[in-house]
Amino acid sequence: MEIMKKIIYSTIAISAIFLFNSCADLEEDLQGDFAEQPNTGGNGGGGGGGGDTDPTVAGAFSKLFGAGTANHGNYFSIQEVSSDEAAIPAKGGDWFDGGIWVDMHRHEYKPTSGPLNDTWNSQYDAIGECNRTLAASSIQSDGEKVAMVRVLRAFFYYRLLDTFGNVKIVTEPGVDAPQSSRSEVYDFVVSEILAAINSGNLPTARGDVARVNLYGAYGLLAKVYLNAEVYTGTARWQEAADAANMVINSGLYDLDADYADVFSPTNSDNIEHVWVVPFDETNGAGMNFAQMTLHYGSQETYNLQQQPWNGYTTLEEFYNSYEDGDDRKDNNFIVGPQYTNPDGTGEPIVDLATEGSLDPDGFQLTYTPEINELFPNAIRQGGARLAKFSFKQEQRPEMDNDYPIVRYGDMLLVRAEALARINSNWSHPETLTLVNSLRTRAGVSAYTTLSAEEFLAERGREMFMESSRRQDLIRFGQWGNEWWEKPAHTNESLELFPIPFAQIQASASTSNPLTQNDGY
Repeated sequence: MEIMKKIIYSTIAISAIFLFNSCADLEEDLQGDFAEQPNTGGNGGGGGGGGDTDPTVAGAFSKLFGAGTANHGNYFSIQEVSSDEAAIPAKGGDWFDGGIWVDMHRHEYKPTSGPLNDTWNSQYDAIGECNRTLAASSIQSDGEKVAMVRVLRAFFYYRLLDTFGNVKIVTEPGVDAPQSSRSEVYDFVVSEILAAINSGNLPTARGDVARVNLYGAYGLLAKVYLNAEVYTGTARWQEAADAANMVINSGLYDLDADYADVFSPTNSDNIEHVWVVPFDETNGAGMNFAQMTLHYGSQETYNLQQQPWNGYTTLEEFYNSYEDGDDRKDNNFIVGPQYTNPDGTGEPIVDLATEGSLDPDGFQLTYTPEINELFPNAIRQGGARLAKFSFKQEQRPEMDNDYPIVRYGDMLLVRAEALARINSNWSHPETLTLVNSLRTRAGVSAYTTLSAEEFLAERGREMFMESSRRQDLIRFGQWGNEWWEKPAHTNESLELFPIPFAQIQASASTSNPLTQNDGY
């Protein structure tokens, strides 16, 4: 019997509706800074989302939901769209948005970019809440909570350090500060994390991964040290390797045998998670990947409560960097003909407004890895869709997947890279062992030798959608390379985003005005 095809009339243009201490002397050897910590049982304390039972720190940790971690127009967007792993093609007037995403992709970002200003504001809003929490009398005698919030605040400053570099270090509510250099911000971030670690007050149990414990602090420190040479001109490879090793050897975490499980809607308390943002469709809003990436017609595939926006795609070259048979390729992307069931069964989804013949049989929604152009008339179905944090049936616009800030698999890669750089050997035995543990899980063959270029590609395949690709390309000297719809450049100033014009303007009449980053 012939199957009745479901026709999705997508003729309505979808317009965007987006909301849009001083530094310590850190010259001491890292091993001397790491106090020995016991590995004890018990719960790390604290809750995760909106149902938090620990109100003294709930406000500060809740800022992770709304600080651009996994939604559109903020931190995630500027990290991903400026890299070679994601783009937002302009489909006529749909998603053009004044050219901001074309500019972001081509490294033509400007101080007037709304997403840059939103990123700045959301990080400082979170820092302000951390400062208020630390200043509250109710927390002063609780060393564990103080240590946790200091690491949390350091995390938001790490984002500012990485994106804007030269920012103000504000540590008290309502108190302004002069603009610091990037190196000074780096010193502050490291000193805050080390102070929390060496206080002995951070939980040492796995506990609640929505709260930062000792190993979450070490994991964040490892990520900061990995990029130290970019931030300060001085490499900290050994420190990065040692900090990552504290997580790896803790005995509390491991690789999940199934890569997909690490990122699924049911990934709460995954064995690979060290510190996460516990997104929840009811009590922890802020993850909108399904809305951001899926074509309007894919609403029928997942029975989504609202129609998606058809924006984010990955680049064809990045998609093709995965070999066939790599479990990560199957998990991270959606390609091919789309049906009313995600397993490829059910009725074909048809989009009459797409490019093609007038025969409805020629209009089945089909995601193609290739995209015809970034601007001005990208094909609506072009581009593999971002599906690493997978979708569930009858999903709300807010997703349930926890988003890792620190995870075990990343720590393996941090240590692998740091050891390779220390030994000037990308085929260093431990580097190969660490990387191959991830490849074995992915179902692809182990490396016998490795180059810097292949390591970067492998890191990209593993860390897709985890807001690390921009950092990685800069650290490997690839930021100025040519990629799809982006010309090559040699402008090192572009490794930092410009200070938003709105912030410079707002500070002009204060005693501590901001100055623009070099090159803008």
